[in-house]
Amino acid sequence: MRKQIAAANWKMNLTLTQAEALTQNLIEAPIQLQPHQEVVLAVPAPYLHRVVQLLQNKQGFHVAAQNCYTKVSGAYTGEISVEMLNSIGVSHVVLGHSERREYFNESNEMLAQKVSIALEHQLTPIFCCGEPLSVREANTQNEWVALQLKESLYHLSPEQITQLVIAYEPIWAIGTGKTASSLQAQEIHAFIRSQIAAQYGDQVAQVIPVLYGGSVKAANAVELFQQSDVDGGLVGGASLQAAEFTAIIQALQ
Repeated sequence: MRKQIAAANWKMNLTLTQAEALTQNLIEAPIQLQPHQEVVLAVPAPYLHRVVQLLQNKQGFHVAAQNCYTKVSGAYTGEISVEMLNSIGVSHVVLGHSERREYFNESNEMLAQKVSIALEHQLTPIFCCGEPLSVREANTQNEWVALQLKESLYHLSPEQITQLVIAYEPIWAIGTGKTASSLQAQEIHAFIRSQIAAQYGDQVAQVIPVLYGGSVKAANAVELFQQSDVDGGLVGGASLQAAEFTAIIQALQ
């Protein structure tokens, strides 16, 4: 059975006090994870160590960085390395989020380097892919996503690629209140899995969790997560509210 994952992306939000309170509320929430289910909190860099400490005894909960750099160390002021993340107990890293691509010009080629260095240092990449509104309106989203997968992931070995998580983001649905229908989500997730299968074989493709990342909320999580190729969600705004995110976690299949 594939992993089912509720991943929170706090983005650039919350003070330390607020982050601690939100984490504590999740620890105390009535959440009963099955063995194949996980919760991942992608928190701002200044809070990573503290949230790792708070969750150290919480089974099934993990902490992700929201980014890392392509180098292990060196004169790269302001960047965060995989060794730094390892040293504080972070287990996951979000790579290629649409905001990183759009605002910081991260290319598919750069993301290939980040994916590789994360895997080399035992970090689980949550690799984001997805199309803007113009591409969706032109009905060329499949070609767009296929190129992202090819240029950022296909240098990996079959063993390596089974260690990552893919998150599909319809960029037109992030922070807009719009959401792809459950059928649209299933269609593109099935396409992503078919592309992985074409490159690596169906056995590999069936292992990789594919999360939906476009305005997931408690009201639509159950319907989305019931789709056969939707293995959970990468949740933005709704993950900043403990009760809302708890309901999303409880919607995992």
